[in-house]
Amino acid sequence: MSSTRTQSDRAPQLRQAIDLTGYYPEVVADGVTAAVGGEQVVSFFVHHEPTFEHDEVRRHLSVLVLTPTRLVLAHTDEHPGDDLLPEPYTSTSTEAVRLDAVKSVVVTRMIANPSEGPSRAAEAVLTIGWGGVSRVDLEPAGCSDPQCEADHGYTGVLSSDDFSLRVSAAADGSDAVGSLLAFAEALSARTHVA
Repeated sequence: MSSTRTQSDRAPQLRQAIDLTGYYPEVVADGVTAAVGGEQVVSFFVHHEPTFEHDEVRRHLSVLVLTPTRLVLAHTDEHPGDDLLPEPYTSTSTEAVRLDAVKSVVVTRMIANPSEGPSRAAEAVLTIGWGGVSRVDLEPAGCSDPQCEADHGYTGVLSSDDFSLRVSAAADGSDAVGSLLAFAEALSARTHVA
């Protein structure tokens, strides 16, 4: 669920979207509100994702918020209880990233039957990189000589993929895919270099 209008604060719509998930809305909203820190909500996306672990269903909620100066990410998970906290509990983690620190906004759209022309995306993946987490994929380097047995060291790719979210029409509904794309567009518009 998303909005990209910048004329007004979208905080009430964000709160409504959190409430609609039915997933501990007071707890989630408290964490998100604290992380937003009173800034205007320009755009947002709320994604509720149940996960299956053995015979239990656990829920995960991601909330992405765009303010005039920051990208705020909040993740809330539920836990059945453990040695430290025997009662069921939630954990909410938030991260606020300055917009000028965002290095990449990668959007992948999957369109069914492309020969029929443009249509609504069946699936979308948003990957945002700001350098907080980097991944190195290494493989042995080689040369063009098939008989060569020398050690050429390694070659690799350094990828910045601090956050990635996949939404599909089949699992989340076509409105969710459109909302993720709208959020990505709003974020891209605010992170471009003039």
